[in-house]
Amino acid sequence: MDATNIQKNDPVGLIIQSDGTLLVTPNTTGVQMQRKKVFPVDAGTDHTLLLRELVGAYISGYTEIVVRSRYRLPADIIEQVRNFTTMSIGQEIVEETDTDITVKDLLNPTEMPMENSLRRMAVIATKMSGDAVTALRDRDSSLATSVIERDGDVDRLQWLVARQANLIFSDVNLSRRMDIPAATASGYIQIAKIIERIADHATKIARNAIELADYPPLDNVIGGESIQQAERDAMAIFRAAIEAFHSGDLEQANTTIGHTKDLEEHCREINHMALSFEAADAMHFVYITDSLRRMGDYSTDICEHTINKIVGSDA
Repeated sequence: MDATNIQKNDPVGLIIQSDGTLLVTPNTTGVQMQRKKVFPVDAGTDHTLLLRELVGAYISGYTEIVVRSRYRLPADIIEQVRNFTTMSIGQEIVEETDTDITVKDLLNPTEMPMENSLRRMAVIATKMSGDAVTALRDRDSSLATSVIERDGDVDRLQWLVARQANLIFSDVNLSRRMDIPAATASGYIQIAKIIERIADHATKIARNAIELADYPPLDNVIGGESIQQAERDAMAIFRAAIEAFHSGDLEQANTTIGHTKDLEEHCREINHMALSFEAADAMHFVYITDSLRRMGDYSTDICEHTINKIVGSDA
């Protein structure tokens, strides 16, 4: 019992699992487990690595993170910690001295349902995609820049979903309070990652829109229906996939997978029209159609996950 720090005569909790087995846990209070992570730093610390470590600790479920130096903390290290708290949800600096910064998680996991986070991610990603194509059509670099900035909002929610899932994996009491089994939480991580990738492709379209901001109008491509229709196809597939996932609709998930054919046809038409452009310009259109096609592919991944989940729950 050394690993769990259970001593003789210590009270333990018994939890009945869904398969009828009993789980023994040293946590009898039901209070969320507290975990602390300390990062030693100095003037030579790699700032990029430190930020990645902070995000990693956050996603892993640490409730307290301390950045500590033997001497006075460098100003750029302090700035990086502040950047981390801005990028993450629920993380706040609660104590700061010359040598230490303490960040604590102030968000109660039960107050931010994982399904709600997924729905919010899907709404943001859908709007990003539509605005990216609108920015391309209207030569609106400001709107395209806005799309790129919103990608950070999706990232923050994806990290939150991953964090909450890891908390559930390590704390069966939290799993019970949130009514989310570990297998369900694992699926939420997969869906969140897929939505994050779809948002990434909306960002790529926005970046190409900026590159094409000075391109002369072409009614049959930029100002017309081709790319807009392809984007509508991609988002229709995405919305149907998300709906099937949340409702557990096997038939809708299966039907949605077959809807990628129209999207692929529109993308081929755009690529064919792009053959008449200068090579450098044509590549931007190819990148855009590739992103739209990948959005459709990622959406079918959501459908396949939904089907696997439904079939698996019938076992």
